[in-house]
Amino acid sequence: MASPLADRIRPESLCDMVGQKHLLGENMPLRNIVESGTLPNMIFYGPSGTGKTTLARIIARTTDRALRKLNGTNASTADVKAIVEELNTLAAPNGILLYLDEIQYFNKKQQQSLLEYIESGAITLIASTTENPYFYVYGAILSRSTVFEFKAVEAREIEPAVRRGFAFLEEEQHIKIDVPDEAVSHIALASGGDVRKALNFTELAVLAAKPDENGRKVLTLEQVAALTGGNAFRYDRAGDEHYDVISAFQKSMRGSDPDAALHYLARLLEGGDLPSAVRRLMVCASEDVGLAYPMILPIVKAACDIALAVGLPEARIPLADAVILVATSPKSNTGDASITAAMADVEKGNFGRIPRCLQNKHYDGDDVQNKGQFYKYPHDYPHRYVEQQYLPDALLGTQYYHYGDNRTEQAAKAYWDAIKGKK
Repeated sequence: MASPLADRIRPESLCDMVGQKHLLGENMPLRNIVESGTLPNMIFYGPSGTGKTTLARIIARTTDRALRKLNGTNASTADVKAIVEELNTLAAPNGILLYLDEIQYFNKKQQQSLLEYIESGAITLIASTTENPYFYVYGAILSRSTVFEFKAVEAREIEPAVRRGFAFLEEEQHIKIDVPDEAVSHIALASGGDVRKALNFTELAVLAAKPDENGRKVLTLEQVAALTGGNAFRYDRAGDEHYDVISAFQKSMRGSDPDAALHYLARLLEGGDLPSAVRRLMVCASEDVGLAYPMILPIVKAACDIALAVGLPEARIPLADAVILVATSPKSNTGDASITAAMADVEKGNFGRIPRCLQNKHYDGDDVQNKGQFYKYPHDYPHRYVEQQYLPDALLGTQYYHYGDNRTEQAAKAYWDAIKGKK
């Protein structure tokens, strides 16, 4: 069985790689490190199909080191020891570069087993992961490694790889392949930033095409589109993409950009992540609109209830309404800022005895000279207000809440300034 096209035309040098210009362009950090020949331990972090494995192979070849590859999903500490036994043998005269793919699947004990060898320099480690290494990689490994983030490859950068794939298949199969530019562009876009996936589409398109009477395979945009389907979208509910999308979703609503907010809502819904969309909407309505438009809370809650009741795809409609409302509403975070400040005092132990007038007891002990609760019931006074102490003695004068500059909170401020006799 032939290996996938992506393996058959894997780049042999840095110049052949596509994408990752921020790391591998001229005078960029990772390129300079590779060309120096002196390698630190490294962690490659980023989506699938962005060149992590390919670069590890190129580095091993460039530095003349024996490349040994393990996968965290099925490797064991015994596999690591077997690799170590090759040191100082004819199999690895210049040292070993261990490429550990999917390191996040190595547990803490397995990761610890690597420390002895990478500390001594016996093995140079390049680990790769699609998950955030700061959450999934053991701290001692992180502290001895340099993290490089790989990014999804832009469609325009993938196009040369797709053209190279078609040219390779022409030569390999001894046939002529006619493919329009728009079909190449569609494959690059449909891959979602994954070069491996783009080359899989390339090979699939050639396999699915029938030769004409002249022995040529003529591809069309319609044929390619039918094969790629809805593959352009990349969204992993269990990975970093999930957290990036929901972060962008709330920040776009907070930033009063309804178009961007709708875009990220669409990405959440396309990934089937209705619960995250609902939760972020309700949080944003409270945290970012809040007291500037208090009635937004029941409105957004009702929209979210409807969305959960009807499910997808119809849920997109009430959610879109709510997202637009939140994004275009005036903003105030005074509620969030106030409770955050109050909780900070409580967490630091900065609180005191509750004033006697507020306590829930109606008698005093023998040690109290001036007996009585002395609570003033505000409804017995004009405007339902009377001045008395509410904060503990230790916090007298503390102000957690500061009125926002929106119309609703300023109206409340004007009302209470007049009642309390402030100017």
